Amino acid sequence: MKKRPAPFITEVIGRLPNRLQLAGGWIDQPFVSEHNPNEFGSMVVVQIEPDFRPMDRSGIASGTRAVASRLWGNQFPRRPLAQLVKELYIAENKGRAEPSGSQDMIGLIYPGVNRLDYSIHEEGGVFPRHVESLNTTKNAFWLGKVLHLVPLEPRPNGYSPLGIKRLTPRWVGRLGESGKSCFDAIKRMDLAALGASINETMLCWEKILPRVVAHPLIKLDLKRILKVYQKHYPGAMFSGCGGGYLIVASAEKVPGAFNVRVRIDPSRKAN
Repeated sequence: MKKRPAPFITEVIGRLPNRLQLAGGWIDQPFVSEHNPNEFGSMVVVQIEPDFRPMDRSGIASGTRAVASRLWGNQFPRRPLAQLVKELYIAENKGRAEPSGSQDMIGLIYPGVNRLDYSIHEEGGVFPRHVESLNTTKNAFWLGKVLHLVPLEPRPNGYSPLGIKRLTPRWVGRLGESGKSCFDAIKRMDLAALGASINETMLCWEKILPRVVAHPLIKLDLKRILKVYQKHYPGAMFSGCGGGYLIVASAEKVPGAFNVRVRIDPSRKAN
């Protein structure tokens, strides 16, 4: 595969990749995964090319990326990926009472599409017990064509999604299963199944952490926006808590949206 030249925006934002989280998000947090009745739960992260400047506080891991840039500049060191993840996790979360989940770091560092399997009984639930990678041109091209990002607005200053927690085993278990379904759908390039998996994740988020989509500081009616897009397209979810971007799964163009390019690198292995 011929390497494309870096887009001009990298002169402003640097050349490190961005990342998207898809189905299963929050299962990387031990306070969530400890309620999982299943052996493990999964979530999906996707490394994407830095060909746009993400909104701050939009769930694209721009804060984690900034820390990585301070550590390593414009290129990740050629060391084991899991080692880089732990270095970045420590650097970002030093002194923080509510640490970022390790999916932020993995999504930036691991190329392609990755399923992260978390269990509270392994690595304390902080790091995945296993990473399953899909690092192929065919799947990357397909996913980039069917994912559409609709800019909404950043999460508000002072906002926290953790004000209400309803971490019941049933819904945490379903959340972890949605990540497995999402990864399998991308492997099969099955748009309907991909859409169903991200819809399921949004349902689980609303059940276990209702402040993710409804909070006094959030002015947009995120629930209504989500419902309308899910009605007209195979699936839709928010890029993070409190808004950010709406990620729409669709074979057709979505008005006001843009596509992403999934970054692959077959020379970098998960383990």
